[in-house]
Amino acid sequence: MSSSRVEPPAHLGPPEVVEVSDGVYAYIQPDGSWWINNTGFLVGERGVISVDACSTERRTRAYREAIARVTDRPVRTLINTHHHGDHTFGNCLFGEATIVAHERTREELLAAGTPGQLPFWTPVDWGGLSLAPPFLTYTEGVTVWSDELRCEVRHVGGPAHTTNDSIVWLPERSVLFCGDLLFQGGTPFLLMGSVAGAIDVLENVVKPLGAQTIVPGHGPVSGPALIDEVLGYLRFVLDTARAGKAAGLSPLDAAKQVDLGGYADLLDVERIVGNLHRAYAELGDTPPGGPIDLVAALNDMIAYNGGKPLTCYA
Repeated sequence: MSSSRVEPPAHLGPPEVVEVSDGVYAYIQPDGSWWINNTGFLVGERGVISVDACSTERRTRAYREAIARVTDRPVRTLINTHHHGDHTFGNCLFGEATIVAHERTREELLAAGTPGQLPFWTPVDWGGLSLAPPFLTYTEGVTVWSDELRCEVRHVGGPAHTTNDSIVWLPERSVLFCGDLLFQGGTPFLLMGSVAGAIDVLENVVKPLGAQTIVPGHGPVSGPALIDEVLGYLRFVLDTARAGKAAGLSPLDAAKQVDLGGYADLLDVERIVGNLHRAYAELGDTPPGGPIDLVAALNDMIAYNGGKPLTCYA
C-alpha cells in the first residue's frame, strides 16, 4: 500500500461556510466520506462556540481560518458531539477553548489515543496532532450560551452512532447540530454504537424536537425529512440482519447477497457490513453498545470492498 495520501477528486471543491441562522454557521466539508466531517460555530460578542473539530491538522487549521474570516473573536468553547477522531483529533488546535463533552466521550478518546496509520483505510496525513480530551464533562447535558442564544447540549440517553453521542440544539432557532446521528448522502455507521438504539434515539429524542434545520455529521445541511431517510436505512439493516441470521449467513455474506436498492447510491456502501456485524450481535446476546470484534468487522468491510483499503480523502 502506498504511503502517500490519496488526494480528493477536484470536483469535490473546498469546504463551505453556510450561515444557517443569524450568527450560526455550518462548516461543510465535501464529500463527507470517511474521516471528512462537518463542524459548526456560533459567533457572539464574547467569543465563538465551535461544535466539533476536524480529523487532521490541515483540515482543522483550514476550519480555524474559515472562522477567522467570519469573526476576529476567539474560540472560547469547543463542544465534541462524540469521541470519533474525525470530530476530535483536531481538539489540540483549540488551545484557548474549554473542551466540553459527555464524560464517556472523554473516556473513549483517552482510550483511543492519538491518530496513526491503520490498515483499514488508505493513508492519511494526520499532521502534528496531540491528544486533547474534553476537560469539562457532563452526564446528561449542559447549557452553553452564545450571548443570549441558548444552546442545549444533550447526551441522547443511550448507544446510537456510538455510546456517547450528544446533540447541540438551538430551540429559539430550530437548528440542530446532530453529530453522526445523521448522515446526508453517506451511509450511516453503527459499528461502535447500536442499530436498535439509533432507531430509538431518532424516533424519541431527535424527531420530537421538530428541528427545521439540521447540520448532519457528514453531508449537506438538511431539513427534517433526513430523519426518516436515515430511519429507513436503519430498519433495512435490521431486516437484512434478521433474514441473514435465519439463513445461516455471516454478516459479510448477507451484505454480499442483499440488494441495497436506493441505498447503493450512498457514499461508503461497505458500511453495510459493519452495520450488520452490530445488528447480528444485538440479535444475539450483546447489549446495545456492547463490545464486538471491531477488527473482524473492518476486515470484512475491506473484503466487501474487493480486498482494497477503504478510500479516505482526509
